[in-house]
Amino acid sequence: MEHQHEHHHQMQHGHDKIMSAASSDHPMEVHGSHHNHHAMMITDFRKRFYVVLVLTAPVMLLSPMIQRWIGTNLIFPGSSYVLFALSSIIFLYGGWPFLNGWFSEMKAKNPGMMTLIGFAITVAYIYSAATVFGLKGMDFFWELATLILIMLLGHWIEMRSVAGASKELELLVQLMPAEAHLLNGGHTQEVKTDQLKAEDLILIKPGEKIPADGVIEEGQSFLNESMLTGESAPVSKTKGEQVIAGSVNGNGSLKVRVIHSGADSYLSKVINLVRNAQEAKSNTQLLADKAARWLTLIALVAGIGTFIFWLGEGQDLAFAMERMVTVIVICCPHALGLAVPLVVAKSTSLSAQHGLLIKNRTAFENSRKISTVVFDKTGTLTVGKFEVARIVIPEHPGGEAAEDNLLRMAGALERNSEHPIATGIMDQVNRRKLSLPEAQNFQAITGKGVEAMVEGKHVKVVSPGYLQEKSISLPNDFASTSNETVVFVLVNELMYGYIALADTLRPESAGAIRTLHENSIKALLLTGDNEKVAASVSNQLNMDGYFAGVLPHEKLEKIKQLQAKGDFVAMTGDGVNDAPALAQADIGIAVGSGSDIAAETAGIVLVNSNPKDIVNLILFGKATYRKMIQNLAWATGYNIIALPLAAGVLYKQGILLSPAAGAVLMSISTVVVAINAGLLKVRT
Repeated sequence: MEHQHEHHHQMQHGHDKIMSAASSDHPMEVHGSHHNHHAMMITDFRKRFYVVLVLTAPVMLLSPMIQRWIGTNLIFPGSSYVLFALSSIIFLYGGWPFLNGWFSEMKAKNPGMMTLIGFAITVAYIYSAATVFGLKGMDFFWELATLILIMLLGHWIEMRSVAGASKELELLVQLMPAEAHLLNGGHTQEVKTDQLKAEDLILIKPGEKIPADGVIEEGQSFLNESMLTGESAPVSKTKGEQVIAGSVNGNGSLKVRVIHSGADSYLSKVINLVRNAQEAKSNTQLLADKAARWLTLIALVAGIGTFIFWLGEGQDLAFAMERMVTVIVICCPHALGLAVPLVVAKSTSLSAQHGLLIKNRTAFENSRKISTVVFDKTGTLTVGKFEVARIVIPEHPGGEAAEDNLLRMAGALERNSEHPIATGIMDQVNRRKLSLPEAQNFQAITGKGVEAMVEGKHVKVVSPGYLQEKSISLPNDFASTSNETVVFVLVNELMYGYIALADTLRPESAGAIRTLHENSIKALLLTGDNEKVAASVSNQLNMDGYFAGVLPHEKLEKIKQLQAKGDFVAMTGDGVNDAPALAQADIGIAVGSGSDIAAETAGIVLVNSNPKDIVNLILFGKATYRKMIQNLAWATGYNIIALPLAAGVLYKQGILLSPAAGAVLMSISTVVVAINAGLLKVRT
C-alpha cells in the first residue's frame, strides 16, 4: 500500500484499506463507513487520553524527582513497584495506538511518525523499568506518562481538525435526501433514493430536496441550486426542464421523471470527483511526503547521535536517554504530514460548493502560473443564445402593441423551428406572454427564411439576403451593429419591420477580464465566428486579441502556437470539439451546464459557464498554493529551531526541553498547520 495519504491518516491505522474494501457503488455508504470509522478513532483517542490523565497523577506524585520539587516524601516500601505497575498500564494502554502503528509501518517497510513515537516511548519505558529492577539511575516514568498523555491529546485534536476538513464533503453527501416519493399508479410509495431507476416518476413536495436528476412532467416551481452551482438566485423551472439532484424545491409541487439512477446523478459525480481529488497526489504533496521521509530519518539519526554524544560527555544514561527521546518526539513529522492534505481537503470541498470541480489537483495548483487565458466565446463570455435585442417598425410607430403584433406574426411562423433565431424570437414571445395565431400553408424558403398564411395575411420572415434577391429596399433608418443578426418581417410582400437578435455578453464578462488584467494575465478570444463578431466582442470587453473563424481542429494548433511562445495557457471550452484543445492546454477548464460533465479531458470543470468563476479559480489556486507553502515552511522551520534545543545545544546555558515539552511543541505545531488550512477562503 504505497499510499502516502497514509501519512496524514496514520492515526487511522489503515483506514484507507477499509475505504477501498468498502467502495460500493453508492457513494453515501462508503462515506458513511469512513466517517463513522473516523468518529470511532476520535472517541478512542479521547477515552485513552482521560484514562492516562487519571493514572498520570499518582505517577507524578510517586516520582522522586517531582517529590524533590514539591518537597514531599512519599517513599514507602514497594512504591517503585506501584510506580512501575501504573506506568506499565499507561505505556500499554495509552501507548497502544502508537505501538500498533509502529508495527504496521515496519510491516509496510515505510517508517514514519508512528515509528518515531513508538521507538521513543519504548526506549523510555524499558530504561525506566530497568531502574526499578536494579539498574543504577534515575527512572523517568513521569516523563513517559506526560509524553504519552500529550501525544494522545495532540492526536485527538489533530484528528478533530482533519475531520473538520472532510466535513465539507459530508455536507455534499447530505444534500441527497434519503427517501423519495415514488408515484406508482395512483398512489405514492416511499422508497430509498438509491433504488430510483431511470423513467421512475417521483413527486417532490414544496421545500424538499430533489432526490434524483430528472425532467419535470408537471408543475412549476423555483429551485435553489446554490449548493451545486454557487448561483444564489433561485431558478424558475417548469414542465420539460431539467432538475438536478440535491437542489432544493421552492413553493411548487413537482412531478419529475427520473433520468438516471442515483449513482449516475450529477451530485454523485461531484461527490466522487471531490473525493478522488482529495485523494489524488499533486507535486506539492509529493514534496511534503519527501520532506516527511527525510524528517523521519533525521530524527532517528539525530536522536541516536545525541544519545552517543551525551554519554561520551560523561553524562549518565538517564540524561542521554531523555535527550534522545525528546529529539525524536520533536522531530515527528506530524505537522508536515498534515501540511498539504488538510489544505487539499479544504480547497477541494470549498471549490465544489462554489461550482468549481477539481478533477486534477496538479492542474489546480498550477493555475497560479497561468499567463494567458483563452476563452472559447460561445457560452462563456456571451450568454450563448440569441436574444431579441430590439424590434423596429419603421412605418407603424405603434409602440408596444405594434411590437407585440410583429412578434405574434413572426412567432406563428417560428414556433416549430429549432433554429437559434427561432428560439430567440420564441423566448421573447413567452416573456411577453403573447398568444400565437395558427399558421397555414407553412413553407420554408430555402436558406432565406419561412412563409405562411397568418390570420388571412401572407407573412414572411426572411434574411437580408432575401431582400437583396427580390430587390426590396431596406428601411431608411436601417442600421445594424456588427454582432447582431437581423430578420425582416414582410406582410403581403410589404416591409412591416425587423427584429435584431444578438448573442448578448454576460454581465460578468467585463469584470472578469478586468480582474485578469489586474493579475497581469492576458485574455484571448478563440471563436469559430466571423471576424466582425469576434472583433466586436474582443473590443467591448477590452481583451488582448482574438482568433476568429477558427475551425474545431485548428483550436489545438492555436494553443500550441501560444505555448511555443512560452505562455502558460489555460483554455476554457464547452463543446466536444474543444476536447483536443483542452487536453493540449496547460490547464483545461471545461465550462458546462451541470449534468453532463462532458469534460473528460479537462482538469477543472466549472458548473456554471460564468467567466467570473474562471477568475475565482485562478485566484483560489494561488491562495491554496500559498497556504500549502506556508504550512510546509512552518512545519519544517519549527524543527530547525526546536531540534537543537531538544538535543541540548544550550544545556550549558541552562535551556533544556523535557520530552513532554517536546511533545507539546509538536502538538502545537500540528494544530497551527490545521488552523492555517482552515482559514482558506474562496474570494467571490
